[in-house]
Amino acid sequence: MCRLVAITSNEYVSPLENILALETMKEGHDGSGMGLVMKDLGGVFKDLKDYPMLSGIASKNGLAVLDDFMKKMGFKLIHEWSPRIREVKGIRKRDHYFARIYEYPEVFSEKTKEEKENLLLETRVALRKIGQEDENLIVFSFYPDVLIIKEVGDPIQLCEFFNLENEDIKAKIIFAQGRQNTNYAINLYACHPFFIQGYSTMTNGENTAFVPIKEFMMSRGFVGYLGYESDSEVFTHILHYTVKKLGFPLQYYKDVITPLKDREMKERKDRYALELIKRSLRFLVIDGPNCVIGFTPDGTCFMVQDSKKLRPGVVGGIPGKYCLTSEVCGLDRIVPKRDISMDIYPMKYEMVIVPYGAEKVLVWNQLKGEFVNGNQYGN
Repeated sequence: MCRLVAITSNEYVSPLENILALETMKEGHDGSGMGLVMKDLGGVFKDLKDYPMLSGIASKNGLAVLDDFMKKMGFKLIHEWSPRIREVKGIRKRDHYFARIYEYPEVFSEKTKEEKENLLLETRVALRKIGQEDENLIVFSFYPDVLIIKEVGDPIQLCEFFNLENEDIKAKIIFAQGRQNTNYAINLYACHPFFIQGYSTMTNGENTAFVPIKEFMMSRGFVGYLGYESDSEVFTHILHYTVKKLGFPLQYYKDVITPLKDREMKERKDRYALELIKRSLRFLVIDGPNCVIGFTPDGTCFMVQDSKKLRPGVVGGIPGKYCLTSEVCGLDRIVPKRDISMDIYPMKYEMVIVPYGAEKVLVWNQLKGEFVNGNQYGN
């Protein structure tokens, strides 16, 4: 099992908090990889939120290829950040770890947000394909106000390697996963969290329905539904497809991946819509065990379990700072001074949602099709 830690806050926090929480859950990850996704950035990136940021790793040759490609595409580099690497035994240092911020090509200056997002995605996919053969170029994201860092190793060692305790990088939303490799070769593209056009998820579990889901997603003809080095990447793509492509409210993500039984739908006011969703999107039904934590472009964070509820997950905190994590000890590390009686352990019919700003927590009940807690968990 992997271990997951997500922090959503109304103030900027350091990724060091996530990494220390992962350290408290060390028995659940094996050092085969750590991924960090940071959204709503502060520190050195605070005044660059409107510009697309490219996160990745490159060899010397790969960096030259990147520069040439971006120049031909019309992107203008305006800022570059690289961590001050420390030598750490057991971690292989690559040539360049980077976050590069660009201006859009001039021809896109008056384009819509949708057109710009598609340009960024197509560019990221093209760069991934260019670097795929010899891994001279690895790209994780190309999107405004989002930074992704991934590497093979133990999270606490990688914190030292990337010098994160001293770097001026902070964010209001930070996801971190300590990976336990179970099914695949160690590959940075297989390391959670995954990201596409403002949507991100990370998962603890095993997606036994991976193949039919992957085939369905790839049949959609969308350029971003590719890769699948991990069986968990489809959860991000299902989220993107459900909310962005189909235009469903976020809570319908639960109905897509774990639909109710026909007899259970009778209590829902929208039961006829649920029946159509269940029939038309049956290939997206998951067969766990899985605990999924994610966020959407507006900064909403959530946790959802599959119907088996065989992976741990807890949400807790205080107004202004909430944590969604695998184990209570991780939550204790992030928000020790909280009312533990208010901690939420979502079960198979629940979806826990923390709106942007982290002032409250909402619990959506799938059986009733409504939020059941009002403002009980916040202001």
